[in-house]
Amino acid sequence: MVRRNQAGQIGHGLLVFLCAERGDTEDEGERLLAKLLKLRIFPDAQRRMNRSVQDVDGGLLIVSQFTLAADTSGGNRPSFSGAAAPADGLRLYEAFVRCARDLHAEVQTGEFGADMQVHLVNDGPVTVPLRILPTALAD
Repeated sequence: MVRRNQAGQIGHGLLVFLCAERGDTEDEGERLLAKLLKLRIFPDAQRRMNRSVQDVDGGLLIVSQFTLAADTSGGNRPSFSGAAAPADGLRLYEAFVRCARDLHAEVQTGEFGADMQVHLVNDGPVTVPLRILPTALAD
């Protein structure tokens, strides 16, 4: 068994798979992060999803994941042409992480572009896809 270096680890909190698509901006990343930090998906005392990751002092593990841009409409092999170019993806990923570290206490990351094994204990079952529309479309 090949042992890999561990890039990041959190306890209680959110595993964030972040995908940058062509045309995405840092502003959209900031709006996505603001939404993510306030998203009420953790249980309160009555077991209702009423608390945010900030309310529960949870960590963020941010992992780049360009495959979320997969287009499977044209056949059996996904196309990733909608994903941002690697240089743009890295720039947007790093900007998102910097902003997260400015706004949240515990932020860990994966390694951009690496072939990683990500382990998750899903204490849920809550999995929520978030997409922020470009500013021009959001108005």
